[in-house]
Amino acid sequence: MRSNILTFYMVILAVGLLNTIFSQDDDFEYIDSDACIDCHETSEHETDFEQDLSHSIHSELECLNCHQDKDTTPHKEDIGFTVGCKGCRACHEEASDEYQAHGRAAIGTCKDMPQCMDCHGDHDILPSTVKLSKTHPVNLPSTCGNCHENLDITKKYDILIDHPIEIYESSVHGNATKGGIYVAATCNDCHSTGGSAHKILSPGEGESSINHFNIPKTCGKCHKSVENDFWEGIHGKLVARGETDAPVCTHCHGEHGIISPDDPRSPVSRSKVAEQTCSPCHESAVLNVKYGLTGGRLTTFIDSYHGLKSKAGDMRVANCASCHGVHRILPSSDSTSTIHEKNLQETCGDCHPGISEKMAQSSIHGVGGEGLRTTAADVVANIYIIAIVVIIGSMVLHWLIDLTRQIQLVFRKRPQIRRMRAHEIWQHAFLTVSFIVLVLSGFALRYSDGWVARLFFGWERGFELRGIIHRVAAGVFIFTVLWHTVFIVATKRGRQYLKDMLPYMLDFRQFWQRIMFNLGRRNTSPRFRRFSYIEKAEYWALVWGTVVMIITGFLLWFDNWWIQFLPKGALDVALVIHFYEAWLATLAIFIWHLYSTVFHPHVYPMNPSWLTGTMPEDMYEHEHPEHLEEAKREEAELVQQRQEKMSRIEKMELEENNDKDDKRRKHLH
Repeated sequence: MRSNILTFYMVILAVGLLNTIFSQDDDFEYIDSDACIDCHETSEHETDFEQDLSHSIHSELECLNCHQDKDTTPHKEDIGFTVGCKGCRACHEEASDEYQAHGRAAIGTCKDMPQCMDCHGDHDILPSTVKLSKTHPVNLPSTCGNCHENLDITKKYDILIDHPIEIYESSVHGNATKGGIYVAATCNDCHSTGGSAHKILSPGEGESSINHFNIPKTCGKCHKSVENDFWEGIHGKLVARGETDAPVCTHCHGEHGIISPDDPRSPVSRSKVAEQTCSPCHESAVLNVKYGLTGGRLTTFIDSYHGLKSKAGDMRVANCASCHGVHRILPSSDSTSTIHEKNLQETCGDCHPGISEKMAQSSIHGVGGEGLRTTAADVVANIYIIAIVVIIGSMVLHWLIDLTRQIQLVFRKRPQIRRMRAHEIWQHAFLTVSFIVLVLSGFALRYSDGWVARLFFGWERGFELRGIIHRVAAGVFIFTVLWHTVFIVATKRGRQYLKDMLPYMLDFRQFWQRIMFNLGRRNTSPRFRRFSYIEKAEYWALVWGTVVMIITGFLLWFDNWWIQFLPKGALDVALVIHFYEAWLATLAIFIWHLYSTVFHPHVYPMNPSWLTGTMPEDMYEHEHPEHLEEAKREEAELVQQRQEKMSRIEKMELEENNDKDDKRRKHLH
């Protein structure tokens, strides 16, 4: 009984489903390919469908052979059929089996992955041998470029080369293809795995044609003899045994932008092969240790005759490849190597016909970075080094003694006029020391490879200490600035100092008069007061620079705190200002300040006031003639004040001694 009831319900359900299916089919009318032209006359590219198909390799096919999902009117939507992919796979089964991935994207995992029609076209598909075909060697770069020149796609999928097609078109391969040499390499020649353009894999795939270990074979499809030479050479042997840091074709020649070695821009051109191509590996400390190679080969080559001639622009002189070979590079221990001792005469003879065997045995690189080094050359070099040290050292010592004497004469010259008081000398000293330390420690960060940076901070943990020293010097500098501020605000002499330092119209007139005097258009130099336009310009430049450097310095010092309040890029601007303001200040000191206080003929060897506070009267009269009498009066007043102070002290001491004598006499009585 129960089984009969269950059977009854199953029959009812089946009838219902069949009724639903047939009722849906009643809404659609089946059509054949002849009906398509009634609606579809032109393509989305505004070309005539029938004309496109008449030239196509698929001219014998009907519409529904490809558009299998469009066999009804109206067309059924969202049935999961893609004509540009699934329609093609119905016939091209072998290509379908091969096309399972494109780069890093696998079928069904990337919505931007190219479909068949993206590369081959749609109604106008032509054989790749036809010049108008999208897959013809001439057009293939443009076809691939539809995706690979699209920055939205390259950025979305982290494709590191933004414009590979643009680079390729300027390469030797691209120019050859455009010139009608269709056998020249195009995209699919390099990227197709197993010779199939439908099997383009990412370089991380072991099977990929552009995998590191497969690149020589890929290039060897066109350059077979070169490939054979490469595998016989030391680089090829290292690649064959699985060394990932051994160079392959693209390391030296590049990838998409390969240009002829005759082009001076090429990394393997005569002018660049040593420094740009060979040295990145052979100057690597890591690789030299790993493979037991001698370091410093680039330096010893550049310092050699060949290297110097090459640097001078001689394109005929020998370079790395001239001696070591191009692709079949072998160590000197290999008897077939071009640099084996038995083969050197022949190798050198390519450039030096008739060279003797003994001459060919001469070292090229040398051992100390000085190029061609023989025993005789070493002896001569050592003689010259000793001679340079003794002769130039004697010259330096002679003039140091002379300079010391000249400075002593300036110090001893009488009379001396006071220019600076003791606390002003100390202000200048603190400012000088902190400025020099800031310059050295600051530029050491930006130019960390320079000899000055290595000299002061090139030891272990030296650069960590550099930051501490820089900040301490900054603190001393700010302290000195505050000290000077208190001086010009809170003291009578300081207020007068500031008043005398203010610019007036007289300064501009004297500036012009000094220019005319220096040009020989005026017979006398202007008579300067306490401060000339030279000191005033420097002082106010220092004030401006100090404000800028302190503000930007604090922004960079406490960047993690300031970034909470400042807009994006503010700290970058502060860094640029801090850097270039430092350069401006340093150059101003070297050019403006040192000339006026050291190298000016009337001042040399120096103005001693920065050490003693005084300067010779004749120097003062030349530099500040309008202030000389006032300076003398100030000096006389200072001397008088000191004498009065000494008199008061002596009087107090005398009175104190008298009091002691009185107390002693009273005690005796």
